[in-house]
Amino acid sequence: MTQGKLFIISAPSGAGKTSLVKQLATHTQDLIVSISHTTRPMRPGEVEGQDYFFVTHDDFSAMLKRQAFLEYAEVYDNFYGTTLQSVETSLNNGQDVILEIDWQGAELVKKILPDSVAIFIFPPSIAVLQERLLARGQDSTAVITRRMQNAIAEMRHYPSFDYLIVNDDFQRAFLEIQSIINVYRLTRERQQHNLQALLVNLLT
Repeated sequence: MTQGKLFIISAPSGAGKTSLVKQLATHTQDLIVSISHTTRPMRPGEVEGQDYFFVTHDDFSAMLKRQAFLEYAEVYDNFYGTTLQSVETSLNNGQDVILEIDWQGAELVKKILPDSVAIFIFPPSIAVLQERLLARGQDSTAVITRRMQNAIAEMRHYPSFDYLIVNDDFQRAFLEIQSIINVYRLTRERQQHNLQALLVNLLT
């Protein structure tokens, strides 16, 4: 069995990262999304164990002490973390995994798992980013101002990523990310395993 590939997807808040990941998960065969633990409150429409594992700060601290996380970060006064065991188990089973995390987590994961593929998603403009945040209707003006300031800081870290995507047209951005995944599935190592019976038939 070949090893699965880990695809890291990062973006500033409001760039459309979560919507793209959901689209990839439902329209890309044999691809799973790693579910992170978080201390932030559940948002309307979110489902426990599907969007996140929602835990208390005390529970998160206990997991930190057990060194359970592949990566973790504090974002807007809440913690997010990905368990190492869940990712390694999926990869060892030959499954491709999407990890939706911020740039800090992405840099840490790349150090631990250097074969992972890091993709950064940009909004088409600052104005569009602000419009998307306002359209959510979930945050105060002060929080949105803070998110905008952080977004600019986050986007400055794009050089540490392998691929850059602009989410101007949603379907195009989705297809571009999907094409990156497909390229890695067509490498000789993966295909040599998948096409084993055909290769034997053709070459003997």
